[in-house]
Formats: sequence, structure tokens, C-alpha cells
Amino acid sequence: MDDKNIPTEEELKSKLTPEQYQVLRQKGTEAPFSGKLLHEKREGMYTCAACGNPLFPSDAKFDSGTGWPSFDQALPGAVKEITDESHGMVRTEVVCARCESHLGHVFDDGPTQTGKRYCMNSVCLDLEEKK
Repeated sequence: MDDKNIPTEEELKSKLTPEQYQVLRQKGTEAPFSGKLLHEKREGMYTCAACGNPLFPSDAKFDSGTGWPSFDQALPGAVKEITDESHGMVRTEVVCARCESHLGHVFDDGPTQTGKRYCMNSVCLDLEEKK
């Protein structure tokens, strides 16, 4: 899919589950430790569930113990970071660079050399398994 084929809001409403739509398009959050990809170990590429944009390689994934899939880096240009001052705190929201769907937040407390912890919602991601 190229940038000209970004799904419309109506297409997303019909494509996504209610939970996916609430998190991706309305900036919700799935419950910690509930996501299908939390303990995923298969190799491949994590993509945006809304538009298919490649976001995170599986070798960037690590267990942060926080209850959400975590990555130490995104693919170059795959995500945008936006200041989020909701809920009485200042965080950095992560959205898909292609369709601007909410994915999660990034923090500067990661354990690897990048120092990043991209804390993502499982419902926002699909895994294209390496063949």
C-alpha cells in the first residue's frame, strides 16, 4: 500500500475491531498484559494494523515487563512522535507516519544502546512473519 491508498475513516471503521478502532483512532489503551503480541517471539516485521505501514523489526522487540510489547527502535521514518499532555502528565505519543493512527508512547528508559522504550498496544500491530 502506498501513501495514496491510506484507508478512509469509514474504511477503518469497517476493517478494524471496535477495540482496535478505539485505540488506533481514538487514542485508547489496551489493558496491560492482555495483548496478543506481548509474548510474541516469531521473526518478522510489525506493521500498523490500520494501514499496513512497516513499523518495527522483530529484532527490536524486548520484554520491558510493563505489560505492552516494547521495542528499542522504529524503522526510520515509520512513526511520528507528538507531545502528549493528557492525563496530567507529559509523555511522547507515537503515531503511524502514514495514517497517523495512535500506536502507544515512547519513553527514554529503554535498556539498550538506543535508550528508547516504544511501548505499543498489541491491537495496533500486525506481525508479518518472516518466511
